[in-house]
Amino acid sequence: MKNLIAMSALVSTLVFAPQAMAGEGGSCHFHGSKPATEGMVKDCAEQRRATLVKGGKLDASWTSARQEPIELVDGKKGKEWKVRYSNPAVADKTKQTLFIFFSHSGNFIAANFTGQ
Repeated sequence: MKNLIAMSALVSTLVFAPQAMAGEGGSCHFHGSKPATEGMVKDCAEQRRATLVKGGKLDASWTSARQEPIELVDGKKGKEWKVRYSNPAVADKTKQTLFIFFSHSGNFIAANFTGQ
């Protein structure tokens, strides 16, 4: 009987634990110092942009914004990926370009309109 209870508890833990830990953007969180590939960063930037639109931080017009070539730049704490989106549909010219920054290993750092 003890073995049955222990086995049931183990199976329950294994079945439900991944769902409890899953979160939006969870596939774009990396550990270690292995550099992310440009393709990984491109996909993570798309996910981050969608999250910002869904959360109301960006206007819906940003869903069709064009992604510019990705750059690897020198940041405050070393190399960073800089992803740029252009959205000419935005009336304010200072906010027509969105920058999303990721660490060299692919973790999100910040998003802004200044590029800094």
